[in-house]
Amino acid sequence: MTGMRISARADYAVRAALELAAATADAPVKAEAIADAQGIPHKFLEGILGDMRRGRLVVSQRGGRGGYRLAAAADEITIADVIRVVEGPLVSVRGARPPELSYVGPAESLLPLWIALRVNVRRILGEVTLADVASARLPGYVHELAEDPDAWTNP
Repeated sequence: MTGMRISARADYAVRAALELAAATADAPVKAEAIADAQGIPHKFLEGILGDMRRGRLVVSQRGGRGGYRLAAAADEITIADVIRVVEGPLVSVRGARPPELSYVGPAESLLPLWIALRVNVRRILGEVTLADVASARLPGYVHELAEDPDAWTNP
């Protein structure tokens, strides 16, 4: 059984978006440069950037001076925005959203538990922007959570 995980696709998409956030706004960044800077397979990145373009997170420019740019300011794009474009909903149970779920008997309390989990994931990923991460200015509560000694230990 695997726990909650961030896929390689989502990780690569966020890292590519961060490269664009850190770039000069006037100059588009070539996919090859992003792939090299972040160690992302180029062909895989092209597909991710295509999804991000269709999701209106990035714009592309063709030609010798072409490449990719963020479609909005880095402080207007959240980590959740990027993940949703390439992966879909942040948290679902069996591919369903909470209103579609129902439980009975001793499992009845699962629904509010799954909703609380979803709220907390959305709180972190939906409030932290590309600008926050690119400038290493994460919110205090993120640092507090990350510094918990049990954060990366498995029971």
